[in-house]
Amino acid sequence: MVILNIEKLLKDRNKSKYWLCQKMNITNRNLNRIIKNETTAISFRYIEDFCRYLECSVGELFDILDNKKTE
Repeated sequence: MVILNIEKLLKDRNKSKYWLCQKMNITNRNLNRIIKNETTAISFRYIEDFCRYLECSVGELFDILDNKKTE
């Protein structure tokens, strides 16, 4: 599963979700849906904006969690 590290990046930079919503012109509801992986797609515009405002690379923005159970 692909996850976004938005909350961690915000915390590391001492920024709030409200600040990010204002910068990106996105609703708090939509941002929370993205953070909680309740979306099936994310636009390149949002990826670019997240990287710009959170001053991170795409690699820092995303993580992949392995859903497979280890045997």
